[in-house]
Amino acid sequence: MPREMLGGLSPAQFMRRYWQKKPLLIRNAFPDFKPFLNRQALFAMAAEEAVESRMIVSKPAGWQLKRGPFARTAFPPLKQKRWTLLVQGVDLHLDVAHEMLQRFRFVPDARLDDLMISWASDGGGVGPHFDSYDVFLLQASGQRHWRIGRQSDLSLEPNVPLKILSNFEPEEEHLLNPGDMLYLPPRWAHDGVAVGDDCMTYSVGFRVPQRGGLAGELLQRMAEEFDDATLYRDPTQPATATPAAMPPALEAFAADGLQRLLAERESLACALGEVMTEPKPRVWFEEPESDWAPGPLALDRRTRMMYDDRHVFINGESFRAGGADARLMRTLADQRRLDARQAARASTDAQALLQDWFEAGWLHRVAAD
Repeated sequence: MPREMLGGLSPAQFMRRYWQKKPLLIRNAFPDFKPFLNRQALFAMAAEEAVESRMIVSKPAGWQLKRGPFARTAFPPLKQKRWTLLVQGVDLHLDVAHEMLQRFRFVPDARLDDLMISWASDGGGVGPHFDSYDVFLLQASGQRHWRIGRQSDLSLEPNVPLKILSNFEPEEEHLLNPGDMLYLPPRWAHDGVAVGDDCMTYSVGFRVPQRGGLAGELLQRMAEEFDDATLYRDPTQPATATPAAMPPALEAFAADGLQRLLAERESLACALGEVMTEPKPRVWFEEPESDWAPGPLALDRRTRMMYDDRHVFINGESFRAGGADARLMRTLADQRRLDARQAARASTDAQALLQDWFEAGWLHRVAAD
């Protein structure tokens, strides 16, 4: 990774000094950067059913939010001021966008989310707001004026379809040109406004699991595999004059069941890996056009693959792995590819697994380097 991308910092220095701590403005992070998608192609993506897109228009009467897919005639005139098109998850649809996202893998894959592209006419933006996640804002074309600040007052404008701060108090202002990038930690308020026509910004966002929601997903997955047929018994239950009251013994029985479920550390590890590698909504994989044959392999851009000390996780499934095969699968997860020599070292069982993933469209044969 070129050091210019982080303003001359190494990934280790950036994570130690800035990650989730303070913003960083990086001038010329991507020298001579050219967008890999022009406006027409971005608008065409927003017309597709499989692509998540939004359009935001600011008018004197207030803000308007519409969700795609959009017909070309649905967009305002290009010269109309103060409107924005947002296209989410571009990395799921374009290899070149996926490759751009790989530059940010100095952060664990469990945290890396997607690449969003926004196009805005002059004055366009989404209003002052804050995000619960880290974000890198790369200016791809045109200019955008950013105002940012630590915000103590998080009250929002009422009756607005967007989460716009009522009392935004900026502390810094920056005008970004193509190739410039701004990093913002969570909850740093920001307001980006397009300056001139054809302003395009790439946003690299990160996943932020919410503790309660994650716990609920894990419990649901673990419960499906939890094998405990113990039935509740209450031979000492006395006669009661308050039949609607919940028996304390039943509450204790339920608490004991939850504790036993959570004590299944193997099950918890598998559930976490499966949840974190679950493909995004609207994602599906195409079957291969050719037959399986050993050779160099690469993960599909939509595939999520991770691992821990004892397991390999891919697209919501978990596999127990150890020894040389585990090391091979970890290489595939980290590098997202195996050369022919590496793939040939897989055991018979691992080869069968790779073939299954190939036939599911999760990985592909690629040309030898």
